[in-house]
Order: sequence, then C-alpha cells, then structure tokens
Amino acid sequence: MNKPVLDIHDRPNPVHWLTLSLQHLFAMFGATILVPFLVDLSPAIALISSGIGTLAFLMITKWQVPAYLGSSFAFIIPITAAQAGGGPGAAMIGSFIAGLVYGLVALIIKMAGYRWIMKLLPPIVVGPVIIVIGLALSGTAVGMAMNDPVSGEYSMIHFSAALVTLASTILFSVYARGMLGMVPILAGIIIGYVYSLSIGIVDFSIVAAASWFEMPEFIFPFLDYDVRVTLDLALLMIPVAVVTLSEHIGHQLVLGKVVGRDYVKNPGLHRSILGDGTATMISALIGGPPKTTYGENIGVLAITKIYSVYVLAGAAVIAIIFGFVGKITALISSIPTPVMGGVSILLFGIIASSGLRMLVDSQVDFGNNRNLAIAAVILVIGIGGAHIEIWRFNLEGMALAAIAGVFLNLILPGKEANEDMIES
Repeated sequence: MNKPVLDIHDRPNPVHWLTLSLQHLFAMFGATILVPFLVDLSPAIALISSGIGTLAFLMITKWQVPAYLGSSFAFIIPITAAQAGGGPGAAMIGSFIAGLVYGLVALIIKMAGYRWIMKLLPPIVVGPVIIVIGLALSGTAVGMAMNDPVSGEYSMIHFSAALVTLASTILFSVYARGMLGMVPILAGIIIGYVYSLSIGIVDFSIVAAASWFEMPEFIFPFLDYDVRVTLDLALLMIPVAVVTLSEHIGHQLVLGKVVGRDYVKNPGLHRSILGDGTATMISALIGGPPKTTYGENIGVLAITKIYSVYVLAGAAVIAIIFGFVGKITALISSIPTPVMGGVSILLFGIIASSGLRMLVDSQVDFGNNRNLAIAAVILVIGIGGAHIEIWRFNLEGMALAAIAGVFLNLILPGKEANEDMIES
C-alpha cells in the first residue's frame, strides 16, 4: 500500500532531484514566508533558517525521517507580544526558550517513554487551544485584508485584492488535484499579486532596484541585542511550546502511516522532537521564527510516493540559496499586505478548524460536563484575552488558556482511561 517510487535512502538522478526538491520548496514556501511577514521578521532569514533547521532535523533523526521544517504559526501571537515588550531580540530569546523546552521533553521521553506527554496533552486540551490559536489571529487577518496599509483606513480597492486572493486560494485548495492541489497558498498569492499589479497597489520598484546577491539582515545574540531571559518570556513561550508538541507528535504519526514506518519507535519520538527543537534554536540564533514539521510536505510525500531524504535535503539547500537572492527577497517584500491578509483569513480559519477536527476525530464527548468545562474555559480565556498579573509578571491569552486547560484536565475527576492517541 505504501510501496515507494523512491524509498528513504534512494538517491534520484540530478535532474529529477532538482525537480522533486523544488516541489517541496513550493509546498512550504507560501506558509513559511507568511509568518515572518506577519511578525515583522525577515522572509529571507525565514527561508535560510528553515533550510538549516531541516538539515539539522534530518541529521538528528539519522536520515530516516523525510520531513521539512517551516515557520510555525502557533508562535505568531507570543512573538508579537515579545517584540512589543522587548524588540526582535526578546522574540529570539523567547523562541530559543521554546526550542529548549523541546530538548528537555526529548530528554524526558528518552528516559521515561512517550506516553506521559499525551496524557498531559489529551485532545480535549489541545483541540481547543489550537482553535484559540486560529481565532485569536482572526482580527489581524481581517485588518490586513480590509485596510490600506499606509493610512490604516478601510479601502475597497485593497479589500478587493484580499478577496481575489482568498477566492483563488479556496478554489485551488478545493478543486486542484495532484501537485497543484498541494500549493494552494502559493497559487493564491501569485494570483493575488498579479491582480494587485493590475490595480496599481504593488511597488515593483524595490524588486528592480534589488541586487541578485544580497546579505540578509541576520540578528545575532550579544551582537545585535542583549541576552536577558525573563520570567515573562518563559511564561509567554513555554505553554505554547508544550501544546505544539502535540502537533509534532500528530505529524510523526501521519508521516509514519504515509511512508509505512513507526517513527515513534525508530528513530524514536525523542529524536524527532529534539530535531524540531534544535531547528527552532538555530532559527532563533540567526533571527528567524520557530520551526515545525509541515503537513504540506507530508502531503507531497503522500501524493508522489517519493520518500527520499535526499529530496528533502535538496529542498533545504535551495531554500538557503534563495535566502541570499536579493531579487527573491524583494519580490516577497513587495507582496501587498491585503494579499497576505486574504491568504491569512483562510489559513487562520483552517488552524481553528483543525482543532475542531481533532475533537471530532478523537470522539470527545461534549455531553460530559467535564469536557465541556475544559473546552469552555480554554476558548473564552484564550480568545477573550484574559491575563493574570503577579507583581511584574504577566500571563495572558493563549499561554494562560493552555495552562488552565492542562490544570483542569489534571484535577477534574472522570478522565477517560485511555487518552493516548499513540496506539500500543
């Protein structure tokens, strides 16, 4: 059923290698550049860090897990909050802390096994938190779509670009087949960009002025900012990092089914989590957003049945090269905000819907008042923006919602005997 065209360690010929790697690059491209666009980081560094992070992941997992690591949407709100409080440096320190959490969890899993993490983070906790991640960003997406980015006022011309982009992305995601169906975000951005050119809201001069080779604006600790770890940053990042661990495990389970291997046992869940965390720490050290394995690239594997880690490594190398091509970076920067807003409306909605899907697939019983209470508290605290201030420390929004959900799940009676999504 999973008979591959190219297996894990099969090496394609050079021409096929380039083509197959470009497929994976296109699959991750739209989402990976959208995150830095939203949090005011460099798209070039996002590409470079995704490539380096993917290579690090492949090495740590002993070249057995064909996965690509791109920018994580789950950290958009924490990064934005960290930047507001301490600039880009604070965001990078927070991202590094998230990577350290992954490393710590990997160490514990190596020593104590993996089932405890799923008991701590059952679907009734993770599902509503994922819904919060999506819906908490909805105002940002709509504002980007409707408003003139210069004046901040409502603009039907700009909104029309967002609507064209949104409609195109939806049509590609629903009706396109094969590889084209795997890149609806990229396709929607391209169509939205062309439409924006036709209505005159694209400044193409920055692309014409850019050189072909350009050194990205890396952000290094100690050189570009002082390294100061605070409890505020830890409380901002750690709860989100804990929740995204569940996303990582889910991806490993799906990937294992696609390629016909048990990655939880070999090379081990601790290795893949460590690889994810290492990629995030590397990204933080050079000024990029946190990393996560990408479902889009798992989809490419499922369609093509080409599981070769060499193909994923090739995509990583191309991403690194693209990060140094000034024309590409300028082209990304010239994408109008409403175009990104149109894509974001769908993407953030899909994030929220995936949380709902997790609840449905896990058959969470909302006739049980225990489950109803946990979900209700997470949703209202997270979306409502509740916060707790203790002296000068502030715990708010999604982080507070995640902690509240984990706490309620642990103390409320009536837990199901088996909340583990990993089969024995």
